[in-house]
Amino acid sequence: MNGKIGLEEHFAIEQTLQDSSGFLADDCWTELSARLMDIHDRRLREMDANGMEMMILSLNAPAVQAILDRHKADEIARRANDFLAEQVARRPDRFQAFAALPMQDVDLATRELERCMKELGFKGALVNGFSQLDTPDNCLYYDAPQYAAFWAQAEALDAPFYLHPRNPIPAWSQIYQGHPWLMGPTWAFGQETAVHALRLMASGLFDRHPGLKIILGHMGEGLPYSIWRVDNRNGWVDAPKAYPAKKPLAEYLQQNFWLTTSGNFRTQTLIDAMLEVGADRILFSTDWPFENVDHAAQWFDAASISEADRLKIGRTNAVNLFKLKL
Repeated sequence: MNGKIGLEEHFAIEQTLQDSSGFLADDCWTELSARLMDIHDRRLREMDANGMEMMILSLNAPAVQAILDRHKADEIARRANDFLAEQVARRPDRFQAFAALPMQDVDLATRELERCMKELGFKGALVNGFSQLDTPDNCLYYDAPQYAAFWAQAEALDAPFYLHPRNPIPAWSQIYQGHPWLMGPTWAFGQETAVHALRLMASGLFDRHPGLKIILGHMGEGLPYSIWRVDNRNGWVDAPKAYPAKKPLAEYLQQNFWLTTSGNFRTQTLIDAMLEVGADRILFSTDWPFENVDHAAQWFDAASISEADRLKIGRTNAVNLFKLKL
């Protein structure tokens, strides 16, 4: 399929590049770092060779979210966003942008989101999970009450918010001790992000702001497969609901979330996600440079789904969600 659009596609600036070291074997670092720092050379060749018209670019992880000082986080976010705006301006037909945000400070994050949407023409934001503030163990999740003004502004701006993974902090990683292979995209990324998403759903956030649009990668971080059990728990027990949300959490997944195929090139998983949230809420992505564009594109182009759904997932859902003028 030609004309595909991807929206979990990363880059780095000099100040954040080293944040991506350690996720792959050491002998891959030369290759990975080159991929991260390139936008207009190999990246475009990979896109052209695999029928990919556009990437919506975002900063690598954890980057801004792991900067303990709120003002330094704001500085790096603004620097990355200004750099990205310059790159998009060179080829707006091939690239668009997600904002990096200093979520350590609600006012700073809200102002930067507004700047990126209104002045820089960005298509939303991508945030790398929880943010650390002042000390390494002070982790902020975005269902907390202090984020009320941020979410209100995100809804008012109609700014999709991509909740991207990061590893749990070492103090909360005892279950992985002795098994470092479970960290990162193997398992810990998905579990950490799924819990964060469930917290947002259960908090009542989408009752207060029904227009919010949240994006999850990797085919939904396991939530489509598990959401029925999350709601059902022990269905024969008449237990009171233990959280403020007014609806079953599956309804928020279906009404306020979009899922991407980034880094999860499995047809059975795609079909499960389609059955749970519908083909209108799934979008093609590759997870470049951590995954290969050709692996993602060749799988998707051959996946056993209808051509109508392939067109939606590969292109038109993104055009509609981000109001792209192509």
